[in-house]
Amino acid sequence: MARARLTPLELAYRAKLEEEWRDEVVDAAHRFGWLVAYFRPARTEKGWRTPVGADGKGWPDLELVRDRILHVELKRELGELEDEQKEWRKHLIAAGAEYYVWRPSDMDEVIAVLRRRGAAS
Repeated sequence: MARARLTPLELAYRAKLEEEWRDEVVDAAHRFGWLVAYFRPARTEKGWRTPVGADGKGWPDLELVRDRILHVELKRELGELEDEQKEWRKHLIAAGAEYYVWRPSDMDEVIAVLRRRGAAS
């Protein structure tokens, strides 16, 4: 069976690096008045690692605060959640947190969420 041909937009989404995607989301969040925190990886003898302690492995990529708190995991277009990320997602949602997994093709949703005021619907 022949594979469907990707549109130029789909090709661009797939090629986007997570860091580029992060910068776009952070810029959009700032435009809508959010404070944003993320933690940069550092080079170690074992390669690039983000230093965390206790159960921190898998913590969401971004924390956004304005009139509510968003926990956001960013993925490349075809990226999948790691097991630790799934565990954090499960517990954060169970605790009532507003949690999202955003990919480059989700920009319309990103803008809608960032624009919305008050408690999550």
